[in-house]
Amino acid sequence: MTKTFLLLQLDSEGAPYSEVATMLEDLGFRPETEGYDFVYDWGRPATIAESLSFADRIQETLRGKRVNFRIESTDDEPGRPSGP
Repeated sequence: MTKTFLLLQLDSEGAPYSEVATMLEDLGFRPETEGYDFVYDWGRPATIAESLSFADRIQETLRGKRVNFRIESTDDEPGRPSGP
């Protein structure tokens, strides 16, 4: 199943972290503790087109908040090898 991981870099002149977190949780993200700030669990395999569209939604949601972000969508947890 696909998961999308999100890493944030906030600007001290931008939106408060609590506001950003609320906006991302409204998109379906949940807080993450293993090297990323948030994770979105698709609950199924996602297509590249779906992942790109979701990235566009994230960008639109964060527009004007002075937040840089990095996303990684994967069928496995980042940094963990797939297979046995």
